[in-house]
Amino acid sequence: MTGAFVAVVGPSGSGKDAVLDWARTRLAGSRFLFPRRVITRPSGPGEEHVPVAPEAFAAAEAAGRFALTWRAHGLAYGVPASVSEAIADGWVVVANVSREVLPALEDVFGRAHTVRITVSDEVRRARIAARGRENSADAQARLDRPDPAPGFPVDLEIVNDGTLEDAGSLLVDFLRGVEARTLAR
Repeated sequence: MTGAFVAVVGPSGSGKDAVLDWARTRLAGSRFLFPRRVITRPSGPGEEHVPVAPEAFAAAEAAGRFALTWRAHGLAYGVPASVSEAIADGWVVVANVSREVLPALEDVFGRAHTVRITVSDEVRRARIAARGRENSADAQARLDRPDPAPGFPVDLEIVNDGTLEDAGSLLVDFLRGVEARTLAR
């Protein structure tokens, strides 16, 4: 049985990590894997990730320890290679990835689905400022970053201007549908 990869994408400040955390809690104990990304950013407020130095990231990347990597906002990001094994074992892997890697997903994972999370500009701006991860120039750069895959087709779009429960429920329902289709094969 082969599982699937579900890419959750959207601009900084759209609430991807909060929606993913909400879904992860509701789907605990089932065949969903929400891997922690490896990022060349120190630990701090916001998403839970594996912090590494740039040199360690480069060495891990060269050794093939990532299924996906990308660079954005002066940082390197990676999804561990172990997710490919989980998919081969029938798991549905759900991860926050860059929109720039979307064209490669089917080649890397076989079955891939995309969920885009969007939010109004004013809510986005407030969320980025509130999380306190970036100085004002870096926060503005995140707001100004153009969508690297504006026309890429998505399987679900979640407008995250409402409650976390509303957005999270949409994601959970979608993921359960992916799981049902995966199990039916």
